Amino acid sequence: MGTFNKVVGVDGVRRDTVDKLTGKERFSGDYKIPGALALAIARSSEAHALIKNIDLTKAKALPGVVRVFTAEDVPGENSYGIIPITKDQPMLAAGKVRFKGEAVALVAAESLEVAREAAALIEVEYEPLKASFTPEEALADGAEAIHDKGNLCFEHDSLMGDPDKAFAEAAVIVEDTYTTSAIEHSYMEPESGFAVMEDGVVVVTVSTQNPHYDHADLCRLLGLEEDKVRVKQATTGGGFGGKLDLSVHSYVALATLLTGRPSRLAYTREESFAASAKRHSFTIKYRTAADAEGNLLAVDAELVADTGAYASYGVAVAMRAAVHAAGPYMVPNSRVYSRAVYTNHVFSGAMRGFGVPQVALAHESQMEKIAAKLGMDPIELRLKNALKPGDKTITGQVLGDSVGIRECLEKIKAVRDEWGAAKGDDDGVRGIGVGAMLYGIGNTGVSNPSTAQIRVNKEGGVTLYTGCADIGQGSDHVLLGICAETLGLAREDIALVRADTMLTTNAGATSASRQTYISGNAVKAAAEMFIAKAVEAAAKVSGSAASELCFTGTAVKGPDGELSLLEIAESLRAEGRELEGEGYFDPETVPLDHHTGQGKPYSTYGFAAQLTLVHVDKATAEVRVEKLFAVHDIGKAIYPQGVIGQISGGSAMGVGLALMEEFDHTSDKNFDTYLIPTVLDVPDVEASFIEHAEPTGPYGAKGVGEPALIPTAPAIVNAIADAVGVRITSLPANLERVHSALQLMGGK
Repeated sequence: MGTFNKVVGVDGVRRDTVDKLTGKERFSGDYKIPGALALAIARSSEAHALIKNIDLTKAKALPGVVRVFTAEDVPGENSYGIIPITKDQPMLAAGKVRFKGEAVALVAAESLEVAREAAALIEVEYEPLKASFTPEEALADGAEAIHDKGNLCFEHDSLMGDPDKAFAEAAVIVEDTYTTSAIEHSYMEPESGFAVMEDGVVVVTVSTQNPHYDHADLCRLLGLEEDKVRVKQATTGGGFGGKLDLSVHSYVALATLLTGRPSRLAYTREESFAASAKRHSFTIKYRTAADAEGNLLAVDAELVADTGAYASYGVAVAMRAAVHAAGPYMVPNSRVYSRAVYTNHVFSGAMRGFGVPQVALAHESQMEKIAAKLGMDPIELRLKNALKPGDKTITGQVLGDSVGIRECLEKIKAVRDEWGAAKGDDDGVRGIGVGAMLYGIGNTGVSNPSTAQIRVNKEGGVTLYTGCADIGQGSDHVLLGICAETLGLAREDIALVRADTMLTTNAGATSASRQTYISGNAVKAAAEMFIAKAVEAAAKVSGSAASELCFTGTAVKGPDGELSLLEIAESLRAEGRELEGEGYFDPETVPLDHHTGQGKPYSTYGFAAQLTLVHVDKATAEVRVEKLFAVHDIGKAIYPQGVIGQISGGSAMGVGLALMEEFDHTSDKNFDTYLIPTVLDVPDVEASFIEHAEPTGPYGAKGVGEPALIPTAPAIVNAIADAVGVRITSLPANLERVHSALQLMGGK
């Protein structure tokens, strides 16, 4: 066994590092599946239309075609979706298409070339319907209904205090309208997976963020019992929320179930662009009131999100955006109205931040405008209003002890003052901007538990079983660290079985920055139960009192010697029992009131502040981020190097959100037109964190995956305003928008 040292807070080498660096790691597209059918999808050429007829004659006649599937071939219920109340998306379009690129038919053939040729031969007769490409169009009188229930997917009201009275008494009121763009996830690995039949079970191996959610929807679509479908997560080449929705899963499962043969499908990048979820674009109308001393009095915000043709995570995004609309500040009076609206765009879903990056642009821009009106330092204004333990959020939740936003802002202020003294100037203008945020850890106001098990393996060591999907962020390393710390082992001493619905129980989705906090607690509880069972069994075997025994990680020691884990396990098996620990954790939440939005949506929150130094070339309107300093309250760093990596990666994504990324539904088909940041666009990120331990977290930990992104774009936009006096209210702040704003300002 390895030499044990303190594990939590110590980095170590992730066990996937070498294989990923050397190319030995196998992603779902790397598996060789003898005799596998190749699949291709025929997709809609219309954004909104009735399907009058599908002619499969030519496709079926093509040599090498094994079978062609339409909606009529779906054996179960032809609808799925991540949120139970909005399972509104068909596997294959039935009677109607709602976005250009929607799957209409599926071809299974002996080769990929034949499958794609056959898909192109499928002839679909459409009756076009009026399409809506903005929420305003979709909600207008006379708009064609995209779904039977209409074009309003979801709405959420939030009200606290008396905002009208607060606005009437305010010394300062600022208001503006902010817009953000749809964004492509841009993961390196497009959607990919394969299916095989094993002893009457459809086994799907796929790139995914949530195998147990996938399993439930596949059973629904295929009309099969739970024990007839198995989902295994393949090594996943990035997700950022985009691999929470079903993609290739259902197609390979259907083809294999109905042909009895293995099948495989990988999207081309063009297909991924056309048919995968996007970040919700938002329009945000925002008013803020403050008194003469800079104390925030009220916010009044109207949020409208384009959720596209299907709901996906639209409900969660609209609700989370409303909950976070006031930012990390104490605001005694608030009114927020949030809507997710169906349009005839490809569906929008989860993307790193769930609507919070969008509202952060608004609340952080508003703070800058208030500071300017009052002649206050913008960081001092934030410090004056920053949440602290015991304060209420705009949902009426009283915050606990782990609230580190003030410490984050204080560290930011010291660095801002250093930068300000040395920023200088040349052919352009430099500016410094700050962004701050809070982020609720886990799903919003609903039960979202995790489970885990620890068992003795045949070698006499222990194996951790978790349903948590590692999508590159390092949750394997974190959960193994928590397990090792609790058991008194080293990470390398623990075997891992992960994200396989036959072997692991549900850990919930890898989303909402929830796995370290929620699955980490489940793992810790499983380890504690394992220790207790081992000591109890050893006491019975040895005749010693449990208080005289000590668990060492590999054995239980007592006054008369020690018993190995294998010996203890064998003694329990003789009684028909197993030496195992089971863990469960569900964060304490209170559902949000339907009328007022009041409740306790999260058990804990992450906080952060970021600082950027930008250079704006007034002649070309080019914006270059020269420095980025980030401070995050993460509770406790289980894996410090991973925390720094998340902050650095999230900040890079934030640069794209701020300056260049804007998905054009009519023209973007690949990365030749859709731009994302390169190493030349992202500065070296000086990432740091404070450890404001969360009492309910595993060893004090919270989460950092999504908080890492949220403050970056606001900080960049505020730095642009500091540099040239121009406030950009629509993201991205690209060359065209900055140039137009400078022109309107007369180039000043």
